[in-house]
Amino acid sequence: MIPTITAFEQSPDRGQGLARDMPVRWALEEVGQPYDVRLVSFSAMKEATHLALHPFGQIPTYEEGDLALFESGAIVFHIAERHPGLLPHDANARARAITWMFAALSTVEPPIVQREIARYLEYDEAWYEQRLPILEDRIHGRLDELSNRLGGAEWLDDAFSAGDLLMVQVLRRLNGSSLIEDYPNLCAYVARGEARPAFMRAFDAQLAVFTGKPSGRSEGKE
Repeated sequence: MIPTITAFEQSPDRGQGLARDMPVRWALEEVGQPYDVRLVSFSAMKEATHLALHPFGQIPTYEEGDLALFESGAIVFHIAERHPGLLPHDANARARAITWMFAALSTVEPPIVQREIARYLEYDEAWYEQRLPILEDRIHGRLDELSNRLGGAEWLDDAFSAGDLLMVQVLRRLNGSSLIEDYPNLCAYVARGEARPAFMRAFDAQLAVFTGKPSGRSEGKE
């Protein structure tokens, strides 16, 4: 059965591949699973039909038969559990990959998103100039730790996994920022993720929505 995911009809990221459907698209492409996309408007996201799928009125959602999921990390985990290619077979390596999935979304991403919110929604507040350096210091702290752990390795724990997929996607939120440019190994790590054929297919599919040429379906093939 081909799953259906939801995505923004008009994404606020303007085709940069940063919306929350991107890691889900990428995961589906990595495992070779075809999928359909249903585009939703901001108003439709707050209507009862969508709220039945996502109680917080966001994207993405994932529907497959009588299964409906929300939250991009949970959806990626489900895909990785159901299909080979994103989680190692070895039990310990699998547990480590799952740990990195949680680390990406729970430890590395929060200060990055807080900085985005401050820059786009709080810039006219009196305390903005004092708050921004604090947020950037927090990001530097996390990037210092991640950079030290990654070192010169290609991926976080031997082979590419769902942990890398989510971590790369989180770090991409800093693309073009001096914050990540201070870490050559993290820049190279992100570039390796972006060079994967599955990433490029997912990115092109999301970009097509912004340019007005939605593909509607990925065939999920290398």
